[in-house]
Amino acid sequence: MVENSDRKAEQAHLDQVLQKIDQKGDQLKQAIAKDKSEARNISAHFYDDIRLDFDDYSTSMDTALSIQQQQQMLKERDNAWQVNARELATLKRLHVHPYFARVDFEEAGEEPESIYIGLASFMDENNELLIYDWRAPISSIYYDGKIGKVTYYSPEGPVEVDMSKKRQFMIEDGTIINMFDTDETIGDQMLMEVLSEKSSIQMKSIVKTIQKEQNKIIRDTTSDLLFVQGAAGSGKTSAILQRIAFLLYRYRGNLKSGNVIMFSPNQLFNDYIENVLPEMGEQNMVQMTYWQFIARRLPKMKVQNLFDQFEDRQADTAIGRFKDSLAFYKLATRYGQHLNQSGMIFRNIYFRTKKKPFFSKEEIKELYYSFNENYKLGNRIDATREELIRRLNKRVANEARKVWVSREIEGLSHEQMLDMYDRPDQEFSSEKAERAFLGKKIVIKHLSKLARRINHNGFLNLRGQYLAFLRAVPKMTDLAKYGISEEEWLTHVEEVKAKFKEQEIDLRDASAYLYLYDQIIARQTNLEMRYCFIDEIQDYSAFQLAYLRYNFPRAKFTMLGDLNQAIFTKDESSSLLKQISGLFDPEKTKLVQLTKSYRSTKQLTDYTKQILRHGEKIESFNRQGPLPQVWGRSDEAGALAALKAALAENDAQKLTTAIITKDLEAAKKLADQLEGVHLISSANQRLVEGNLVLPSYLAKGLEFDAVIMWDASKAAYHEEDETQLVYTIASRAMYKLDLVYAGEKSPLLPTNEATFAKK
Repeated sequence: MVENSDRKAEQAHLDQVLQKIDQKGDQLKQAIAKDKSEARNISAHFYDDIRLDFDDYSTSMDTALSIQQQQQMLKERDNAWQVNARELATLKRLHVHPYFARVDFEEAGEEPESIYIGLASFMDENNELLIYDWRAPISSIYYDGKIGKVTYYSPEGPVEVDMSKKRQFMIEDGTIINMFDTDETIGDQMLMEVLSEKSSIQMKSIVKTIQKEQNKIIRDTTSDLLFVQGAAGSGKTSAILQRIAFLLYRYRGNLKSGNVIMFSPNQLFNDYIENVLPEMGEQNMVQMTYWQFIARRLPKMKVQNLFDQFEDRQADTAIGRFKDSLAFYKLATRYGQHLNQSGMIFRNIYFRTKKKPFFSKEEIKELYYSFNENYKLGNRIDATREELIRRLNKRVANEARKVWVSREIEGLSHEQMLDMYDRPDQEFSSEKAERAFLGKKIVIKHLSKLARRINHNGFLNLRGQYLAFLRAVPKMTDLAKYGISEEEWLTHVEEVKAKFKEQEIDLRDASAYLYLYDQIIARQTNLEMRYCFIDEIQDYSAFQLAYLRYNFPRAKFTMLGDLNQAIFTKDESSSLLKQISGLFDPEKTKLVQLTKSYRSTKQLTDYTKQILRHGEKIESFNRQGPLPQVWGRSDEAGALAALKAALAENDAQKLTTAIITKDLEAAKKLADQLEGVHLISSANQRLVEGNLVLPSYLAKGLEFDAVIMWDASKAAYHEEDETQLVYTIASRAMYKLDLVYAGEKSPLLPTNEATFAKK
């Protein structure tokens, strides 16, 4: 228990720090106003002090130097106020939340020290650090150590200190409303207060409550692959966002937010986390979904989206599992290498008529394989492209003598002819010379479209090439090992071909299709990305992850997820780590497991972990709440009335409720039957305040005060591979969970009546 005198002393210290923050803020405001004023003044009088004289070389040089000096002064003023504006924004954040912890320690041979830890560093006018950034090396003792000897890692190496105090603060409006000393990493009392806050449509920073196991993830700088397996609500996504903030701080000057990319489950989730990094004074990293990453490169095809993927039953077939595997990725690699010797498929290039190709596919193929064996795939394409353009240029003169060109010349108006001349007063020795000139111009104009097509590899037949690869698969591997007959496979190839004709492609095919194309053209991969983060890893296939590794060869990867929540990959997720770990150096691969769930109350965690086969590994945090409520009714009308009653209970307690259905059709139907709810039917929608209805696959990574699982019946959920889906839905709830169904309850739900209440 903290003494009252201590509280008074800490409040006095806080008042002093806030006063200095405000003083510094006032100084920055004045500096910003001064710099802006000077910048405006320089702009307004830019040429007043410049003698514009261009009569000779020396005076022209003086004029240029004078302008350059004025521009430099203007740039310096702009930079100065922008730097000050960023610092002022940091001070505003610190004024609201100055710090949340104090640590007292002593290093051997040094004086005892006390430091206060907050969202950012703050230095007074004497350059004394009053607040230490939570990412500073010394701050790690707060997260990692108990009272006594503890080691932190500075840029010079490990440093051992003796920690004598760890104090935590809850500060609101400049007043310490709670403070306590603890021996733990983060005292349960502080965690309890933070976790008891209501959910919102934006994720909050967890800087105050980072746990020791999360801190290991955040500060890891050595792993090429950091694989984080975390139970629902274990704070894995929060820890990863803090990790990004830490890395941007640790490598400031060498690492920018544009060098970091994060793949998230859907656009809703991107919106949910968009404020976390700006709260810590960092710019957001590049963010996208895997679908966006793929679909943006295939604008002429409809790529299977999240909804189509959820509805796709092919994912459960042996063929689906095989095409998701690393084995299939390796086959695509082998096939690409084989194309250097033979097997490339091209398309005819036509000009003006489809009767006879301008360049036939046979001519292009002969040209492609005419280069010697030292040429690799990318070199062959480059050389073929250059030779086709050369041959194109050689045919200009011959084409210009054709009848169609003469007709086009005769149809030109006087203005159109003048537009074609190199200069308005151009003269020709004869009419024949003029027609030859115009004919060449016309042909070049029309052939430029052909040249653009060649330069964009329009002579490749990519769809035919991909189908050829699929047809070659039975010759390259024994499909029986994967439970697939050759007949089944060839039937499947025809299904892919039929989709191509409809301009459609499945997501798993799109990945392999692009990978094959990238090999053929030796596409330049992204060398700028230094860190790649992939959330909800359990819904990725090994092929997709290998393709991302191929795309970002210099990046260190952090993959996180919960293998108990695999919605799209089902049981394949259990072998995922084994498959992808082969893509990285085993010495630089680290697996971290987070088993403690902080999101939900003890009652909810104890209930939801029964859904899983190995749920006993999940630890609940001792935060109390009501038991889950199961509303079983005989028919749908009764179930709907029960749902409305559950919703009314939640509204009375001012809880935000998400009603989660199995699929989109059920969500749309239910939303029509309810008043005052918002339907979330697409990943491109924004999260809004209030009660929501959404399908299960859009709830990934999100959390809500209360969740109502609609239609938790045997009819809706009975397959064993739907276990993860049921768990995902139920584990979105922080405080209250209701399960509503008509008829018979799903056998996938817990049966231990001590862990739920019947309504």
